[in-house]
Amino acid sequence: MRIIPAIDIIDGKCVRLTKGNYDTKKIYNENPLEVAKAFEASGVEYLHLVDLDGAKAKHIVNYKVLELIASKTNLKIDFGGGLKSNEDLHIAFNCGARQITGGSIAVNDRETFEGWLAKYGSQKIILGADSNDGKIAINGWQDSSKEEVISFIKDYQKNGIQYVICTDISKDGMLEGPSCDLYKTIIEACSNSNLNQSIRLIASGGVSRIEDLEDLKIIGCEGVIIGKAIYENRISLKELERFL
Repeated sequence: MRIIPAIDIIDGKCVRLTKGNYDTKKIYNENPLEVAKAFEASGVEYLHLVDLDGAKAKHIVNYKVLELIASKTNLKIDFGGGLKSNEDLHIAFNCGARQITGGSIAVNDRETFEGWLAKYGSQKIILGADSNDGKIAINGWQDSSKEEVISFIKDYQKNGIQYVICTDISKDGMLEGPSCDLYKTIIEACSNSNLNQSIRLIASGGVSRIEDLEDLKIIGCEGVIIGKAIYENRISLKELERFL
């Protein structure tokens, strides 16, 4: 199971929110590159970089941070937040993203998102399936859609999507444990379909202790995104070494 630390960016700074609420912003470091280098020095290979300004503005904003981290580290970065146009995608990949995550765009403009999938391939395009009471949340989690999480994922699975990041928003930033039942249900539902390949589910939200990682590994998550638990010293980078 891949360990993927998260860096969320507002005004070029490393922050964390609680349940996606921008009013709960807490700044952990004004230098995201410093944080990224610390992850890399501990043996981490992957980074989940989120442009929270972009998610709110509905276009890419903090691409300079992406470019800096990509040029100064060897981390494999998946980048998301506000990617709504072909130009946004071009900028993200041009600035060093290895993969991009599309959430709102996959709900609001399927034609464009499916075009990205066809052009760049399923290795580069991640489906963001963020859940709020079983429904897909969009626009930086400010709004809910009518899309049911599992049917939404299975629909894109038919179109060849492989990587899916699912955040249970009720768990995000709460440090109360991840939604293992939700992830197990998703994995089982998408594995039992008549499609050629299972999804690679990346869990996000609620991780608070090293035992959570063991639980997510057992149910079959391909990766796990960890944010606040690292910044609040609930899980040390040293503890993560056995998963790296």
